Amino acid sequence: MTLIVAKAIWIVGVVSWCIIRYPHGRRARRTPKVRRSDRGREIVLMAISATGLGVLPSIYVIANAPAFANYALRPWQPWLGAAVFAAALWLFQRTHKDLGRNWSVTLEVRDRHTLVTNGVYSRVRHPMYLAFWLWAVAQALLLPNWIAGPAGLIGFGTLFLLRVGREEALMIETFGDEYRRYMARTSRILPGIY
Repeated sequence: MTLIVAKAIWIVGVVSWCIIRYPHGRRARRTPKVRRSDRGREIVLMAISATGLGVLPSIYVIANAPAFANYALRPWQPWLGAAVFAAALWLFQRTHKDLGRNWSVTLEVRDRHTLVTNGVYSRVRHPMYLAFWLWAVAQALLLPNWIAGPAGLIGFGTLFLLRVGREEALMIETFGDEYRRYMARTSRILPGIY
């Protein structure tokens, strides 16, 4: 498989991601919010993540820049990258389906917000974050550039590390002991591990 194919796989993955998210984003904007976390902090974290998962890789895909950071694409990388991106897309779609109207792009509590513990949420508290991690890994496999490839791991990793604790605190504040019991029986990201 060539570099052009690897880049095309990345583009198809990102476009698919946007298509999956679009209807949920529209619905989320119409659903009233009861409580919202620090909006400025959320915007900064999302900008950092978007730079790593969107801006830097797009520059590489379009302009092959920065060329000094390129390395040779190994034949197995696009195949594995495509498989990991496919898994990320499946999980991303499934998390939106399971969350329904409870999803939001930032840390918010919705009107009539419920705690979702079924579907992919039955074993993992943050499967949507796992989907983003898989996207970042797929990007590192598909884009043979030492800056654009791992940029998603760094960008999304920053958002994850600075948000997940605050998100869990918001859920404890909202759902109390029900969320604490849910935490006790589930893993944060990887079933049985973390």
